[in-house]
Amino acid sequence: MADAMRFSDGEGYEAMMGVWSALIGADFLDWLDVPDGSRWADVGCGNGASTELIVRRTKPTSVEAIDPSPAQLEFARNRHHSGVANFTLGSAMQLPYPAAAFDAAIMALVIFFVLDPAKGVAELRRVVRPGGTVAAYAWDIEKGGFPYEDVHVVMRSVGAEPILPPHSEVARLEALDRLWTDAGLIAVETREIVAHRIFPSFDDYWAMAVSAPGIGQVLAKLSAQQLDHIHSSVRGSRGPGGFIVQGRAHAVRGRVAT
Repeated sequence: MADAMRFSDGEGYEAMMGVWSALIGADFLDWLDVPDGSRWADVGCGNGASTELIVRRTKPTSVEAIDPSPAQLEFARNRHHSGVANFTLGSAMQLPYPAAAFDAAIMALVIFFVLDPAKGVAELRRVVRPGGTVAAYAWDIEKGGFPYEDVHVVMRSVGAEPILPPHSEVARLEALDRLWTDAGLIAVETREIVAHRIFPSFDDYWAMAVSAPGIGQVLAKLSAQQLDHIHSSVRGSRGPGGFIVQGRAHAVRGRVAT
């Protein structure tokens, strides 16, 4: 069985991916344009980065956030003190919520981790009221949209395959459109969202990249020579000072039919 990514460090995830989640998520939430005072479900909330963005930008009545990682949820609970968000341990494929309980339900950087993406979307649709919004976004991994893609490229050059989500293919725009349409959602739309993050030095960038589970778990098994080659090759592709890194995600939204 192939190795799977392990998300067990909420603080580390915040530095490595939480910042990216906020950068992409801001445009994503603006695009959804869900009215203030709505009831939200944040499915696969991780360490609460996306939940925090929902609370800050949409003024929700409530947010039910769910994730399968106890460690991530502990971090999420410690960062949220508004009383608006509630965090639950659980699976995206069997949400512990009644039908039509929410005005909006999202997956932020999650859909390609769901073992059965179609079932995950069906659950999102089930828990959203008629007329409500179901949406998601995910890195365009297949076309190099992952922010640390240059490290992936060099890893592969030495035969070290990075660990990827089990269903990277569902992040294609046409795949997201098909998933949402097949789930019976209407007014389905997709779009690309690009964000940029400034790193003050290569060392800062490298520290973030190797903290990514799909990278760090693999590098830990390599020889010192392989590690040195990967490090020097990635450094050689970057300038000596600060630099801007791009991440590209694909997003989808649809409504539950009335």
